[in-house]
Amino acid sequence: MPELCVGERCWTVPAGSNLLDALNGGGCLVPYSCRAGSCHACLVRCLDGEPGDALPGALGADKREQGWRLACQCQVVDDLRVAVFDPQHDGLPARVSEVQWLSAGVLRLRLQPERPLRYRAGQHLVLWSAQGVARPYSLASMPGEEPFLEFHLDCRHPGAFCDEARQLQAGDAVRLGELRGGALHYDADWQERPLWLLAAGTGLAPLWGIAREALRQEHHGPMRLLHLAHDNQAHYLAGELAALAGRHPQLQVELLTPQTLPQALAALRLQSRQTIALACGSPASVEQFARRLFLAGLPRNQLFADTFTGRA
Repeated sequence: MPELCVGERCWTVPAGSNLLDALNGGGCLVPYSCRAGSCHACLVRCLDGEPGDALPGALGADKREQGWRLACQCQVVDDLRVAVFDPQHDGLPARVSEVQWLSAGVLRLRLQPERPLRYRAGQHLVLWSAQGVARPYSLASMPGEEPFLEFHLDCRHPGAFCDEARQLQAGDAVRLGELRGGALHYDADWQERPLWLLAAGTGLAPLWGIAREALRQEHHGPMRLLHLAHDNQAHYLAGELAALAGRHPQLQVELLTPQTLPQALAALRLQSRQTIALACGSPASVEQFARRLFLAGLPRNQLFADTFTGRA
């Protein structure tokens, strides 16, 4: 059986073992969220040996050349020595600049990184708490315009990271991990095309950033933003969205609940086959959005979607 080593500790594991399971089973406590190669919380660095990698394209070439792998997607096939991601050594230090409840269940967290972070609207960033809990969150801030990094945390239910986030205060230290891009983005070539943004819950966070980025780039086509929340009080950016639409007549905002959603979706009509749609939220919500958009005639390659999934 192959030998797996972390630091001075080595143990044997069955050939073909999932690397994440082998590490956690050996007491290394590597964090994870999705187990699908999406969240990037389970980064490890291969120091000697090479695991089998089921999703090599999930990391950029520079990361792979440095030895980084996603443990959830790797198998131990031969002897392997790795170092787990250490937020104190490998992460970017940041301080909490603001904590604000935007609604009863949504916490706005603003962070000031130790050095400027280059990112695009719609990207994700792994946040590490002081207790070593790692979770990926979408950026809601505007790159190059706001001096902080903003995140919208759904804290309606208990969770390891949310439980710590509720206690955060201005000045507290956190660490920033892997920055990555999902499907959501704004392309300058879309400037004249109709743009639809469909969000459920805190899936609004990246689309809030993207909407403002599009308008900053002088998007001329009609824009439509739909936000689905579990009740009217959960439209946590209602005021900000109304103000944004008031300044930009090409933007139309619709605030929906499960009761009003079916009628709103049934009324969707494409103004143009050139329409671009971005969707974000739970898998069920995104699937519901996508189904209606396709029925309305949206070409499949013109829908870009990210889903928020709970920890497996």
